[in-house]
Amino acid sequence: MYHIHLILNNKLKPLSGGFFYFNFSYLLDKYIMLYCVFLNLLTYIYNLKQKTMNRIKEVLKEKGVKQVWLAEQLGKSFNTVNGYVQNRAQPSLEILFKIATILNVEPKDLLIRTENN
Repeated sequence: MYHIHLILNNKLKPLSGGFFYFNFSYLLDKYIMLYCVFLNLLTYIYNLKQKTMNRIKEVLKEKGVKQVWLAEQLGKSFNTVNGYVQNRAQPSLEILFKIATILNVEPKDLLIRTENN
C-alpha cells in the first residue's frame, strides 16, 4: 500500500519504499485562483442585479412624494410601483410618461444617462 506525504516543494514524485511527496502549495495556489474567479463572478452577477435603469426613486425623494401616492395616481399597486422604484422592473414608455406628467418632470429626467447617450 502506498502512503502519501504532503510537503511543499515537489509535485508528485515517487520515492523508494512506495512513498510519494506531494506539492501542497500547488493545490493551494489553484484553490486560491479558483476562489478569486468565483468571487469575481459573484461580484459581476451582483452588479448586474444592482444596475440602475431609472431615477424614479431619486425624483420621488427630490419632490417629497411617497410611493403609495404615486401608485394611487397611476392606478397601480404599491408593489408594482415599488418594483419600478427599486429597479427590479422597468415601466413601459407609456407608464414612464405618465409618471413624468404626475411628477411634473421631463421623461428624460427619470432615466439614467449612460456614456452612449
